[in-house]
Amino acid sequence: METGGAAGAARSYRQIGGPRALPSWPEHLRGAAGSATVPDRRPPSLTAGSPVWETPAMVEKEASRARTTRMSGKERREQLVSVGRSVFAEKGYDMTTVEEIAARAKVSKPIVYEHFGGKEGLYAVVVDREVSTLLTDLESSLEDQRSHPRVLMERAALAFLSYIDENEDGFRILVRDSPVSHAVGTFSSLLTDVAQRVEEILATQLRLHRYPPRDATLYAQMLVGMVAYTGQWWLETRRPSKEIVAARMVNLSWYGLSALQKKPSLRESDGG
Repeated sequence: METGGAAGAARSYRQIGGPRALPSWPEHLRGAAGSATVPDRRPPSLTAGSPVWETPAMVEKEASRARTTRMSGKERREQLVSVGRSVFAEKGYDMTTVEEIAARAKVSKPIVYEHFGGKEGLYAVVVDREVSTLLTDLESSLEDQRSHPRVLMERAALAFLSYIDENEDGFRILVRDSPVSHAVGTFSSLLTDVAQRVEEILATQLRLHRYPPRDATLYAQMLVGMVAYTGQWWLETRRPSKEIVAARMVNLSWYGLSALQKKPSLRESDGG
């Protein structure tokens, strides 16, 4: 006899295969020919000779296992990098926890430690990738030394703004303060690398126009600083377009450079 009450109502079955067959109908419900005298309301899959049944909890557990995507070690690592990048951009290094990264990735904390050794290891991978991406874009924009210097400046400015436009999370991570123990791959070190490339270009142009090449270092820092700070401002406003911003930056820097004095000095005010 079937169990009554809530327990009986909540119990359902599903065929999964096995040695036991369904119990036959009681004798008093069977006709002379052996057929059931009451309608068979069992699910179609539960016919005579069907094996074992499964409870709803077992069904859900099996479905959950089927939905879970098994990842290779490489795929899992890339997933954690992507999730970590998002959380670091949103909260910064100090406010990010391994617990939250694991929760968003739907893995246990030991998985994060297994791949990266902890939060700092994951942060280092994220930052180094962003630095590599941005530096590659900027160096590509400056590699054609046959191009006019102004064209190179335009390409570099647009490459920088394009990176911000396409990698907002990455740029937010770069411009945040890095942990003290993370000595390389910071935004300031990246700007230093870019300034060195700009310095080489400026030094060549200063020599051609009989200016002191030693000033190339200073001017390179000024130009890169202007672009970097403007980029941080544009990240939040996104107006005007990156093309217009790049054109304005180059306009200011180029015409300022074209009118350089060979020996600039501060002018004393007239007083008053």
